[in-house]
Amino acid sequence: MVNEAGTGSDATIYDVARVAGVSPSTVSRAFSRPGRVSAQTAERIRQVAEELGYRSREVTRAAAKTTTKVLGLAVADITNPFNFRVIRGCQAAAAEAGFVVTLNDAQESEALEREMLRRSLPLLDGLIIASSRLSDTELRTLAKSLPVVILNRRVSGLHCIVPDMAHGVRKAAEHLLALGHRNITYLAGPEASWADGMRWRAVRESARELGFTEHRVGPFAPTLQGGRGAAEVIAARRLKAVVCFNDLMAIGLMQGLAERGVKVPEQVSVVGFDNIFASALVSPGLTTVAAPLTMLGDSAVRYITATLTGHTSPETGPVLVPVRLIVRQSTAPAA
Repeated sequence: MVNEAGTGSDATIYDVARVAGVSPSTVSRAFSRPGRVSAQTAERIRQVAEELGYRSREVTRAAAKTTTKVLGLAVADITNPFNFRVIRGCQAAAAEAGFVVTLNDAQESEALEREMLRRSLPLLDGLIIASSRLSDTELRTLAKSLPVVILNRRVSGLHCIVPDMAHGVRKAAEHLLALGHRNITYLAGPEASWADGMRWRAVRESARELGFTEHRVGPFAPTLQGGRGAAEVIAARRLKAVVCFNDLMAIGLMQGLAERGVKVPEQVSVVGFDNIFASALVSPGLTTVAAPLTMLGDSAVRYITATLTGHTSPETGPVLVPVRLIVRQSTAPAA
């Protein structure tokens, strides 16, 4: 039975809010996302909740939790084949350590990613986030609750594992220069992508160091359809050498160019990024910068399990994983 103050086992979030003098949404954030509420307000809410006998689902779960042996993996888009080998790497390393992995698909939506992570946190011992669209501040707030590893992006203060994109872009540029190309275009992916910004920067740095002229087209969605949409621009500008944000865009670009009667590689040389399984199956085969994606997932899980047992060292910067250029049939000498 609830008395006038809202005390007792039936106390609700509204009772806590009324007594604490805050809104119900503030009470909810105090329990589920404490980093978004001032320490003074959060402490006041906790005291009132204790006096009223209120326990949120998050608090009850956290109080009962010692370890779940569950790790979370959040990806920007499960349909992007980039994630396939990352997932396998995570699963294999987790199984070896006695953990299981749950998968969250943000569907390229910042709002959906934020909500999924909020709901998942109380169930997890650690979290791996690949190609996140959230802000650095939000990601650092998440890391206050549990061990977090960021893949394919650098966030100051967090453990990050990223492919050596600067080296990969340079190898792609050197390959195109050796074929006689002096103008190289970067086909940009989503503006919210950290990796996209780093690849474009690497293109500009390579242009200064190697002596070619760089161009940028985009942004476009990091999908087959995004690449197909870019084909109209590439064809209209008569661009001859294109390095794409990822393999999906590169394959879509080749399809779109073929529909317009533009031949790859005779008229346009195309380079992708990631070496997804389809890059070797399309015709012509896609020249691409390959990263050891399984290693990204494996390394992330090993870091978290080491953190949980107190065997990690202080952060010194992002962990770079090596990349290599795989030359196939989508690049040819400049016409």
